[in-house]
Amino acid sequence: MEKRNKIIYWTATLWLALGMLSSAVVQVSKMQEEVEGITRLGYPVYFLTILGVWKMLGIAVLLVPKLPLLKEWAYAGLFFAMSGAVFSHLATGNAAGELFGPLLLLVLTVASWYFRPADRRIISVGQ
Repeated sequence: MEKRNKIIYWTATLWLALGMLSSAVVQVSKMQEEVEGITRLGYPVYFLTILGVWKMLGIAVLLVPKLPLLKEWAYAGLFFAMSGAVFSHLATGNAAGELFGPLLLLVLTVASWYFRPADRRIISVGQ
C-alpha cells in the first residue's frame, strides 16, 4: 500500500507542478488569450501576475523537501486558486470546456495533498 500511495503522490504532484507552472508562465507573460480570458471573468489584468507568481512559489514549496507548514499553506493557496477559477467560470456562464483545466488542477491538488508522505505533513498520521 505504501508504494502505491507514493506512486499516486508523485504522479499527482508532478502533473500538478507541470500544469501550474505552465499556466503560471502564461499568466506572468500576459499572453493575449490569457488577458482576454481574465477580463471575460471580470478580473483586472494585474491579477494574472499575482496568480502566476503565487503558483510558481507554491509549486516550488511543494517540490522541495521539508517545510511541512509551508506546504500546507501552498496546498491551501492552490486549492483556493483553482476552486475560485472553477466558480468564476461557472458564475460567468463559460462553456463546460473552460472548466476542464481548473477542475483537473483542483483534483490533482487534492490527490497530491491526500497522498503526501508522512515527512511532508505537519503531524504524521497515527501520532
